[in-house]
Amino acid sequence: MSEDVMSIREMCEAFAVTPRTLRFYESKELLFPLRKGQKRLFTRRDRARLKLILRGKRFGFSLEDIRQLLDLYDIDDQHRTQMRRTIALARERLAEMRHQHAELEAAISELNQQISIGERALAEKSGEQPAA
Repeated sequence: MSEDVMSIREMCEAFAVTPRTLRFYESKELLFPLRKGQKRLFTRRDRARLKLILRGKRFGFSLEDIRQLLDLYDIDDQHRTQMRRTIALARERLAEMRHQHAELEAAISELNQQISIGERALAEKSGEQPAA
């Protein structure tokens, strides 16, 4: 295959995704591969978009948010609108993640306490020393 386009198999290998994933992103209008008969040929632009899609997913953005951010790329303002919206969305997501992190830390602490209580109770019942 040429350096400018990649087959679906090459895309799957390069990005560790399945053909189904690529077809799904195409159906959601996130990727726009060229068609040559039944073949899908992915351009450099598609590869760049897929990289951003996968990064957005890793950060927990919705596919709709990702699609809207990708669509802002075509506005002719040196990508300022896209960058502003991306930063705003990233700040919102970061705040959500920090909140989830705090909730998880509290749950971990509480679970550790419950384990300690259970171990002490079990040790008392069996006359053993509790685990450290």
